[in-house]
Amino acid sequence: MRIRPAEPVDATSIATIYNQGIEERSSTFETTPRNPTDMLERLQTGSRYPVLVMLDEQDQVVGWASLSRYRDRACYDGIADFSIYMSREARGQGLGKHLLQALLNEAEALGFWKVLSRIFTSNQASLALCQTCGFRQVGVYEKHARLDGRWIDCAIVERIFPANQAIGLTPVFANGTETDGLSGC
Repeated sequence: MRIRPAEPVDATSIATIYNQGIEERSSTFETTPRNPTDMLERLQTGSRYPVLVMLDEQDQVVGWASLSRYRDRACYDGIADFSIYMSREARGQGLGKHLLQALLNEAEALGFWKVLSRIFTSNQASLALCQTCGFRQVGVYEKHARLDGRWIDCAIVERIFPANQAIGLTPVFANGTETDGLSGC
């Protein structure tokens, strides 16, 4: 298996894998299938929020993971949300661990001090993956949203990068601006 930054040519595969998650109703509140154009928008978030893909031996995309903006306020610039989706065929083989770890390495190198997500409490495979990759569960959003008429609870998970929290650290973001991560709170 090989992991690399996603390219526009990967949009169809990324949409297909995401649509499996939508169809299964196990990992996202989304209910409308995505097309490649939708996923191209996700790929155009710049180097600040990377999308990685995992390729099998035939160079077919079998999984993808991404960082996205947590909140608009400047005080949260050092926090990213993450998503990870594996194709049905690739699940249960331990591959997600490698993909998520690669994404975490990218996040740390980009200066993020925290990566987090919300995971359906019924999605035991994703919760176990996060625990394996050093995340801690910090709580549960009860009845976070409805999916097909049912209320779904979501576990909140976070992974902190202590080195990026050091006093005096001034991350430089993709647009060339610097932030102390403290203004605007």
